[in-house]
Amino acid sequence: MSAFCDDVLGTADAVEVARRIRSGEVRASEAVEAAIARAERVNPSLNALATPLFESARERARRAGGGAFAGVPSFIKDTDPVAGSPYLFGSRGLPREPAAKSSPFVEQFLSLGLINLGKTTLSEFGLTGTTEAVVYGRTHNPWKRGFSPGGSSGGSAALVAAGVVPIAHANDGGGSTRIPASCCGLVGLKPSRGRLVEFEGTRLMPVRLQHQGMVSRSVRDTAVFYHAAEQAHRNPKLPEIGLVTRPGRRLRIGVYSGMGAGEPAHPDCVAGVTEIAELCQGLGHVVEEVAPPFDEDFHEDFLLLWSMMAFAIAQFGRQLVHPEFDRNGLEDFTEGLARHFRANITKAPGAIRRLRSFGRRHGEHFYTYDVLMCPTMATPPPEHGYIGPEVPFETALERMRWMVPFTPVQNVSGEPALSLPLATSRDGLPIGIQFVSKMGAERTLLELAFELEEASPWRTLAR
Repeated sequence: MSAFCDDVLGTADAVEVARRIRSGEVRASEAVEAAIARAERVNPSLNALATPLFESARERARRAGGGAFAGVPSFIKDTDPVAGSPYLFGSRGLPREPAAKSSPFVEQFLSLGLINLGKTTLSEFGLTGTTEAVVYGRTHNPWKRGFSPGGSSGGSAALVAAGVVPIAHANDGGGSTRIPASCCGLVGLKPSRGRLVEFEGTRLMPVRLQHQGMVSRSVRDTAVFYHAAEQAHRNPKLPEIGLVTRPGRRLRIGVYSGMGAGEPAHPDCVAGVTEIAELCQGLGHVVEEVAPPFDEDFHEDFLLLWSMMAFAIAQFGRQLVHPEFDRNGLEDFTEGLARHFRANITKAPGAIRRLRSFGRRHGEHFYTYDVLMCPTMATPPPEHGYIGPEVPFETALERMRWMVPFTPVQNVSGEPALSLPLATSRDGLPIGIQFVSKMGAERTLLELAFELEEASPWRTLAR
């Protein structure tokens, strides 16, 4: 597929756009106007915009202030309220009324100077690994129509991959930043737990799975974002990332591509991990095969915790989500998860206890290794309908468990995990490779990412 956006601002990364605005080469209003034109051109094909906010973006551009990304256009995923905009969370169960105020994370995100052009699509309440919510309709992968951009941050990923904006908001409760990064050929970092301002209500969960973040096309955009974000919100319990600009020390890397019980991932994903493991070895890193750090019990326990969220939404949506929440609008998959939790509710205390213990035990891998590497997903990007809302619950659940066995691990452990678009399927679609390090070690991942981006540059649709 040819590039969606071939103008100079559509091909530049956020650091470059911000530099041009600071130097006076372009005005913030011009950068925003160009991004709006790109959005209007490509969104009919992608269906990635939940709510355009072009007029408020124009107004903000006229009074753009400072920040590392001052004047750079972006988008906010429709999981977070933005003052004055409808807030749907991918569900027909929420009313289309404007939010009274923005979430604390949105305030942090926009404090970096980014200008929000609108809200992006996701799966209902972010509960599946695709972006085919009934309330919006299907969002297409810009690499190939008819294929999923992943989920739940699929709308943001599709717009960044297509070159509409250089970076956009994403978040991750079981892989929802890394999965669309893998499907759309982007950089997707799930940071350490507590690195960014958290979701409101996150601490009510027995295991804090949800992590805010973003997706980009370049490593330096991700590195600059996290450096700038920690100036606005510094967690003293975590090591400072600082500004990462170059490769770092040689690392000891443990590699796996199986899903446990001897079951391999898709051959294209295995081949991608093997190729990048050999590249890392050639760059001087010590690379060793390791066993997958999880088993079937982990996935059963994670599913029960994941189902608890759907159960809470279904039963207490008016208290937790919105006073006018209508349960009758829920999709079958969300209701199916709620039923799964009700049927297994007596197992929940044991599952929570084991998941908390797992998070502590997983960190022990980093006594031996600096980084663990695996496929981001067990499959290349799926076609629409693979786990869409028309698929019966049990079938969709089994397919999702096969597709994304790797990413939930770090939501439980809280460790940082980074997906890089370093491989390609036989059909020419992107495949992400995931790199994981110990709590607070985003710097290690970003230094490795700079080295791999230089050694094996990835193709993007925006170039």
